[in-house]
Amino acid sequence: SVLSRYENQITILSDYLEEFPETDEPVWILGRQHHLNTDKSKLLLDISARLWFTYRRKFSPIGGTGPSSDAGWGCMLRCGQMMLAQALICRHLGRDWQWEKHKKQPEEYHRILRCFLDRKDCCYSIHQMAQMGVGEGKSIGEWFGPNTVAQVLKKLALFDEWNSLAVYVSMDNTVVIEDIKKMCWSPPQSSSVAPSSAHLHRSALGRNKNTAGFCTGWKPLLLIIPLRLGINHINPVYIDAFKECFKMPQSLGALGGKPNNAYYFIGFLGNELIYLDPHTTQSFVDSEENGTVDDESFHCQQAPHRMKIMNLDPSVALGFFCKEECDFDNWCSLVQKEILKQQSLRMFELVQKHPPHWPPFIPPSKPEVTTTGAELIESTDKLLELEEEFEILSV
Repeated sequence: SVLSRYENQITILSDYLEEFPETDEPVWILGRQHHLNTDKSKLLLDISARLWFTYRRKFSPIGGTGPSSDAGWGCMLRCGQMMLAQALICRHLGRDWQWEKHKKQPEEYHRILRCFLDRKDCCYSIHQMAQMGVGEGKSIGEWFGPNTVAQVLKKLALFDEWNSLAVYVSMDNTVVIEDIKKMCWSPPQSSSVAPSSAHLHRSALGRNKNTAGFCTGWKPLLLIIPLRLGINHINPVYIDAFKECFKMPQSLGALGGKPNNAYYFIGFLGNELIYLDPHTTQSFVDSEENGTVDDESFHCQQAPHRMKIMNLDPSVALGFFCKEECDFDNWCSLVQKEILKQQSLRMFELVQKHPPHWPPFIPPSKPEVTTTGAELIESTDKLLELEEEFEILSV
């Protein structure tokens, strides 16, 4: 275990290039274009504003008796946290929000950060993700792949009422427009208005009230597209389309990396991908009494890592965020124009209607409980224990 960790660090160092080269080529970071010759400082500010989640140590043991550090196994979970955090920043603060050291930040920023602290009562903590991964066949302490992380985030988002995200994870390399619109326009569960009715009769402002008095409207969309872009290595035919995704204003980057080494890719320069690296172990940080978080360790303030795109493992997951329906419609247009144009081998498919041979699409809904995800897991465990005790007593 120790040896493999050192090997990981050697691999990481070989990818790391401190300074950007002198070039006229633009740098793309999550839908924003930067020019090294004129605004390098803006580029570095844009990168450092992204929330950076790394390995942590000395947090409360996962599940009560599990690991108190995710070093060596939690890198893909941390990358999933970074992608989701970027979606929440776009939702509450906007894509152009900037972070500055020691500068006072809005309450929404600290509230976002608190969602990811390493505590079992935080909705997207390492505790929640690791325990929810058990349902996806991953033991606590086992390495996750991009698709597993996407499925975990989809489940955890059901318990997150504040952010109220609709998380869509594509199947079989296919994004279904009809299903996404059905999910994003679904009214609250207590509503007496059917989703199709809410969709057809929504007002021009995109909001209407059903008979129960709830506002229905477009739920901000987190779209994750797990892909396999080759067998053992990335197929060069996909490279241009893959890079094009980072240019889209809806871009949340990509999850991927190398076998057992996950990175959060946020942009590219030429044929090099730019990424945030979770392979740094820092101490657990908790929130202060006033709810703020000492956030310096949650922002990477060094020159970013880069790696050649051909070194990328073919198993990746693209992420996109659409706050409004018009953002999603725009994304669909961009995909048709830039991703699907004249490609013999398409990276993924975008279809209007739900494929008839697929099972019916049912928007995911929160289980009928009033607990958080962690409490749900704990209550389920307690229920099983009680059932076992009852069986013993019965005997």
